[in-house]
Amino acid sequence: MIYSSKPHSCLLYNQGLMPYLDALQWQRSLLTERINNPNLEDVLILLEHPPVYTLGQGANPEFLKFDLDKSEYHLYRVERGGEVTYHCPGQLVGYPILNLHRYRQDLHWYLRQLEEVIIRVLAKYDLQGERISGFTGVWLEGRKVAAIGIKVSRWVTMHGFSLNVCPDMTGFERIVPCGITDKAVGSLAEWIPGIKCLEIRDQIAQCFSEVFGVKLVDSQYRRY
Repeated sequence: MIYSSKPHSCLLYNQGLMPYLDALQWQRSLLTERINNPNLEDVLILLEHPPVYTLGQGANPEFLKFDLDKSEYHLYRVERGGEVTYHCPGQLVGYPILNLHRYRQDLHWYLRQLEEVIIRVLAKYDLQGERISGFTGVWLEGRKVAAIGIKVSRWVTMHGFSLNVCPDMTGFERIVPCGITDKAVGSLAEWIPGIKCLEIRDQIAQCFSEVFGVKLVDSQYRRY
C-alpha cells in the first residue's frame, strides 16, 4: 500500500555480521537524529548478529533457562517491547527507523505491517505465513519463524523484526522464546533446505518497499 502519490526515500543499509551493542548504538543515534530533525529519511537496516540474548523492557527473567548472574552468554535488557529472544548468524534481523507521522500513528497497525512484510516474503516461496490472534510475529505450520519487538519515541521507531532463515537453533533451547511456552520456533531451512540470508535480504527489501510504499536507496554504513 502506498500512502502518498510519490513514494519517499528510505535508506537501506545491508550489513553483515554486527555485534548487538554496535547496532543498538547505531539505532539510538539514528532515532535521536530523526526526533531532532523529522525531515531526515527513514532507514531500514538488515544484518545478522553474533549469538546474543535480549530481554525486552519489563521482560520476565523466568523465561531464561540459565542463571542470569552466572551466564556465559551475552545478554542485554533493552528498550523494546516483548520477552526474551535470541539472535545468531543465519537469522536475518531488520531494524526500521521510521517516522510514523509519514504513515499512520498507530502501533498496532505498524506491528501488522511488519508481519505483512514477512508474510509476503514467505509467499514468494509458496509458504503460507500465519498470524496467531493475541500474539505478535509470524508462524509457519504452527512454528514461529519471525519475532517482532519495537520501541517508538515521538512516533519514530527502532528495533524491529527477526526472521529465522538458517540459524543454529540450539540457542533457543536455553530460553522460552518470546515467553510462549506452548508454541515451537522454526526456521525457513526446515522448508527450504539450503536457503541463506543473502537470498532473503533482497526479498525482505522488496516486500518492505511494497508494504510501506517507500523507495529504498542503497546506503553505506558510517560508524557512530
